[in-house]
This record gives sequence, structure tokens and C-alpha cells, in this order.
Amino acid sequence: MKYLTNLRLCTAARRRNLRVRRLSGWLAATAIFAFAAQLGITQTPANSGEPVTGLNNPSATVYNPTTGKVYTLDAEAGAVQISDDAAGTTVRVKVGAEPVSIAADSNNGRAYVANAGDGTVSVIDGKTDAVLATVAIGANPYSIAADSAAGKIYVTRTYSDHLTVIDAATNQVSGIKAGSPDLLVVNPKTHIIYLLGYEGGNLVVLNGETQAVTESSVGMHAWGMALNSDTGTLYIARIGNAEVAVLKPGSASPIMIPTGNIPCSIAINPQTNMVYVANYADNSVTAIDGAKDRVVAKIPAGERPQAVAVDAGRNLIYVANTRANTVTAIDGATNKVLATLEAGKAPYALVVNPVSGKLHVANMDKMSFTVLDGSHLQSQHQ
Repeated sequence: MKYLTNLRLCTAARRRNLRVRRLSGWLAATAIFAFAAQLGITQTPANSGEPVTGLNNPSATVYNPTTGKVYTLDAEAGAVQISDDAAGTTVRVKVGAEPVSIAADSNNGRAYVANAGDGTVSVIDGKTDAVLATVAIGANPYSIAADSAAGKIYVTRTYSDHLTVIDAATNQVSGIKAGSPDLLVVNPKTHIIYLLGYEGGNLVVLNGETQAVTESSVGMHAWGMALNSDTGTLYIARIGNAEVAVLKPGSASPIMIPTGNIPCSIAINPQTNMVYVANYADNSVTAIDGAKDRVVAKIPAGERPQAVAVDAGRNLIYVANTRANTVTAIDGATNKVLATLEAGKAPYALVVNPVSGKLHVANMDKMSFTVLDGSHLQSQHQ
């Protein structure tokens, strides 16, 4: 009972200090689950034409193949750091208050930044890096994603049952009633939007063209999604159950695959159809064969792995170890650790520039960022 009381006190303190906002909510949630586990409390190449992100959510850093630039958020300063690896330059652009997630539109080359602090989305020009527009969408924007082919930008808003839709051509705003989602993933080939609420228990599937909505049960405490748009298979991390829900096209119910404790981030190599899951509480990565739906390896990582990203062309996997201040580099061909790289203080999000091979890492400490060169690492796949 003493431990349970302490856990409740810890939870209450976190809510006061973190202002009960999804901006930091998933960090608090995973930390609480990890604390509970320690106390013995049981809890039941990406496609060349599309942006690539390595963060489950919020998307704090994103690569856009149209511009060849990487965008990384600085929430404290209300800014975005824009890195051009080819030119060797980084510029800093002011956006709205408390930017929480970012998406890139591979059609118009623009970046869209959801600003949690003032209820806006900043639109950044891909060529000039200037803010072209600030679009008011309502309180607490959280996750953002682009359907470049359809010319639409989708934004979830915490505590709202409407999904916000921005027309990429006009910046006009509309809404679709779609439950109360936190996370979203867009399939650019089918224009299907997948919406997930941490406590809802259901995955909402929205047809972006007809606006028809269906639901599929995936269980409570689901967090982290990744889509293989080549196969149409969706992967959802269930942090309270140490498993990944796999939803295949045409299937009414998901397949459950076991992982490590508190799976919180998923990345896919579409070239090999391999799926990688970062397990926050037991410092590991689960490698899943996407064709056979089975675990093929459990790979050691650093302390508190929180994000995972894939360099598909080089068959390299990177894992951000938040408490260890490192990134683990893994050979996708052998599932062996190639290197442990110093990554700044508290790395929590990362993305690969597939052209340069550089890894861009967002750090929690004063919202800094680190750039690592992974081009020298060699996979046995080469």
C-alpha cells in the first residue's frame, strides 16, 4: 500500500509540474509505468516520395525529400531549427508558442508546425525557410501529418473530438468528428487516416476522401504507431501489455505480437519488411519479421530507449536512449549492435537523412539537437 500511495503522489506531482498536457504527457505516462514495473506492480527505404519521421509522437523532427532539409523543434524557444546537410547550414526560425509536432508536405515542400501553446499551425516555405502563414485551428493541437497527394494536413487536438483538416493550397480549415484521438498516421496511397487515443481502446479509421469512419478494437493504453504503406499493415504499440497490435488490410481484428516491457516507438524498413520496436522499460529493441509476423531478435539498447528510426537504404537502425544520452546503432542484416554514439543530453526523437546518412537527434536538455554521421557505419547487407 505504501508503494501504491507513493505512485499516486508521484503521478499527482507530475500532473502539476507538467500542466497535464500531451506535450509531455507520454513521457510522464511511460515514466510512471516504468516506476510501477520497478515496484512489481503488474500492468496488464521509406517510400522515396514521402516524408520520413523517426519519432512515434509527437514528431519533433522530420525529413522532407523535396527540400532535402531536416526540421527539428525547439519547444521552449518557440522555434524550428532547419538543417540542410548538403549545404552544411542550419537556420533557426521562430514559430508559434510551444511547438509540439511537425510534418512535411512532399508535394509543396512546406513544413507544418503544430503549436500547442497558442492553438496555431505555422506554415514554413521549403525554399526560403520563411513562415508563410500562421493558421488558427483551436486549442491544444497535438499530432500533425500530411497527405501530400491529397493536399491535406491533418491535426489532432487534445480534449477535442474533431480532427482538424487544413487545405494545403489555401490554408482553409475544416473539421471532421472522429472521436478523441491523440496520434495519427496517414496512408498516402489510400488516403486513409488512422487515429489512436491513449485511453480510448479503439483505433479510428477515417477515409479521407469519403470521410467515412470505422473503428477497430486495439485495447487500452496503446501508444506509438507505424504504417508500412507498401503492405498496408499498421503496427500499434500497447505499452501496458508488452505487445504490438498488427492490423492487416481487410482484417477486422489485430494480431498480437509480444515485445519487451513498455514498447513505445515503432519504425519500419519497407525494403526488408522488418519492424523495430523500442522497449522503454527493459532497454531493448524487438525485431519483428513483417512477412511472418514473428519476433526474430531482441537487441540490447541503452537505458530508456524512447525512439527508433531506420535508414532503409543502408539497413541501419538507430535507437535514442534517453537516460543514457546515447544512440544505439544496429545492423539490420545481423540484428547486432554496431556502435553506441554520444548524442547529447536526453535524446528523445530522431530522423535519418537518407541521402547524407546523417542522423538528426532532438534532445530534451534545453531543447538542443545533435547531428551524427552514420554514413561510415556498414551493414552486412551492403
